[in-house]
Amino acid sequence: MASLFAFPNPVNEYAARVTAALVVLLAVVTAVAGSVWGLAAITIGFWLRLLFGPRISPLALLSVKVITPRLGKVKLVPGPPKRFAQGIGAAVSTAALLLFAAGAAPAAWALLGILVVAASLEAFAGFCLGCTIFGFLQRRGVIPEDVCEACNNISLRRS
Repeated sequence: MASLFAFPNPVNEYAARVTAALVVLLAVVTAVAGSVWGLAAITIGFWLRLLFGPRISPLALLSVKVITPRLGKVKLVPGPPKRFAQGIGAAVSTAALLLFAAGAAPAAWALLGILVVAASLEAFAGFCLGCTIFGFLQRRGVIPEDVCEACNNISLRRS
């Protein structure tokens, strides 16, 4: 059962960035169309990636199996911060979907805008906001050090 909910560690940063770019694309199309179905798809995608890694999420599968291999680039980074970032995306997109369902569409679209900004930072600048928050929380002792040994031990990081 534990392997069902496994998340890869390490993660190819380029695959994460491509997945983030696909999230940006889907979110922009969703916002332009004003589609609750697009918002639901984004939310489901984040939950699938959080719970199962890239094995089930359509966007992650497209990224990991089709697009990223064609780029031919691999840069391995620790998985736990990326999973944490997916959790933030799941929480924010779920809140947006619930707000939309409650009739607060402007607030829902504002949260979707926050997701677009965060995913754009990852996709186009290589800056993972969720990973930064993960590191901050780990340095403060909120997230135990053993969750990501490579995150606190510089000698375990790969170049």
